[in-house]
Amino acid sequence: MKALLICPSKGPAVPHLVELGPLATVPILGDCVAGHWIEHLAALGARQIQVVAADGEDKVREAVGDGARWGVRISVIAANVEPTREEAAKRYRPAGEPGWLPAPNDVVFMSHLPGCPQLPLFESYACWFSALVAWMPLALTPARVRVKEARPGIWIGSRARVASAAELIAPCWVGDQVTVEAGAVVGPGAILEDRAVVSPKALVTRSWVGPDTFVGPLTSVSNSLAWGSTLIDWRTDSSLHVPDSFLLGSLAKPQSSSTTDRFGRAFSRRVMPESQSALITALRSRMGRAPNLKLPG
Repeated sequence: MKALLICPSKGPAVPHLVELGPLATVPILGDCVAGHWIEHLAALGARQIQVVAADGEDKVREAVGDGARWGVRISVIAANVEPTREEAAKRYRPAGEPGWLPAPNDVVFMSHLPGCPQLPLFESYACWFSALVAWMPLALTPARVRVKEARPGIWIGSRARVASAAELIAPCWVGDQVTVEAGAVVGPGAILEDRAVVSPKALVTRSWVGPDTFVGPLTSVSNSLAWGSTLIDWRTDSSLHVPDSFLLGSLAKPQSSSTTDRFGRAFSRRVMPESQSALITALRSRMGRAPNLKLPG
């Protein structure tokens, strides 16, 4: 059986996600949007899937590979402009050709996660976060063997390290190779993507923490999307760049002499004040209008 996936390339309401690259490759609960859709279509019987990408087709190809991990064959098609579902069907799905999945799964525009058309991903950061929280129970599939539901509403990667003195409050998702230190509180409504680190006595609630992101000791992140050093309040769409990595930062290996955060901005390492207390005092004056980030002390 065949199926066609269309990658969304426009996201004016979520510009920070667009900066990451193709929206279909943004990480969500241990995979990406395209990965969740491919797994879903494969479960429905698809064995040949075409992916249409109007932007960043090389990154899309890198993210989905040849489809072997799902037991399907995948081909990525570069398009000059993002087609609508109707345009893509007319061009890539010949009328009357047999062997396609039944509608609506024959041609899919990946603006939402499988089975959740009522929860659009890219209309706002609030929509994106709501869709992820709703998807948590559905993300635990037979193919996701490295995550299990440890307690009702609490999903933990098999290679995650959660201290016995840490507190997890449902619903929450702790991804693969995540570290949650003693005294930290994660949840409710918290998602920690792969390889994130939550330090001692930190708090993450009603927030999404991206891959390879460090949340510092005693730091509180709430109602936010945090990836690397960028913090977005999903309620107001306001964003903040946190310049100091002991509060919030990227654990990903820098690609150059500059430190590059995961939202695509490069910034030089800054000279640290003589003490953390002096730094925090300076940051408080700059972050007074960012109630979604609370600093130590």
